[in-house]
Amino acid sequence: MKDRFNISYIICTKNRLAFLKILFAEFLNHCQPDEEIVVIDGNSSDGSKEFLQDLFNGGKIHQFVSEPDKNQAHGWNKGLLLANGTVIKKLIDDDVHSLAAIRRCTGFMLKNPLVDICISNGLTTDLAMPQQISISGRLKYYEAWRNGESACFTFNDVYMLVRKSALSYLGLYDTQFAMMDWEYSLRCSYLKANIAYYTGYNALSVGTPGNVTSATNAARLKFEGRIGREKYGYKGDRSDISLYSELKIAVGKTINYKAGKGVTPSEDWQMPAGEQLAAVYNNFYKALEQYNEPGDFVFYLIDEKAGQN
Repeated sequence: MKDRFNISYIICTKNRLAFLKILFAEFLNHCQPDEEIVVIDGNSSDGSKEFLQDLFNGGKIHQFVSEPDKNQAHGWNKGLLLANGTVIKKLIDDDVHSLAAIRRCTGFMLKNPLVDICISNGLTTDLAMPQQISISGRLKYYEAWRNGESACFTFNDVYMLVRKSALSYLGLYDTQFAMMDWEYSLRCSYLKANIAYYTGYNALSVGTPGNVTSATNAARLKFEGRIGREKYGYKGDRSDISLYSELKIAVGKTINYKAGKGVTPSEDWQMPAGEQLAAVYNNFYKALEQYNEPGDFVFYLIDEKAGQN
């Protein structure tokens, strides 16, 4: 089984039926034989569980579990443990994903078996202001870490692929952290994981109402930031909460974060539904394709001589 799949896509979700329908409508028709789909549902009550069960019964997804989770890290860890692929990629239910870019990163990792993690540049937007798309990247922080100027750095796991065999060293998500990917990025870089950086865009992160991040508050992140400083020597991009963490709070609360300023949507804004929501996401997918059109993207490695494109 472990040799059957080059990549496992893991999805952890709860009560996000509208977004799941869009994700699978885009994804299922393009899934390849060497790609596995693993779905963890947190015992949804909005029809998501039944929708996913039908997909599983129809052979559209390979593994499906629906049961209560302690928290989001608990759910994602189930997916990591169940995955059979050589490489694992999270698919967050309300984000937009470029399969072409993900497959390029997967191919790079398969050609370079010493690479533990591959991250990419990213794009962010908000459902309340879909015309505003911002480029986010961690390349300068990656290069500072690679050059020994910092002990660790943060990155968003929306744009991360991880090698399954590397989990025995890097570990799973810490279930004590609200910002589990923030802690995980610090841990992996602190442990000197072999991280590659792709300058293309494998995802567009979309801020939506009701996601897990929207329940996170600044006080908790400051507390977790202190833990990060003590445990990993993380100095932060800015003050107690990193720029990345501030971005995550803003996006989770449907605030567009740009150049250090939050822009709130109009008070009468309502989340689109049905065909309107699908149309917005169709434009998101087109935008992600356009950002990836130049095609002159490259991979960076800790040891540039060790890798092959």
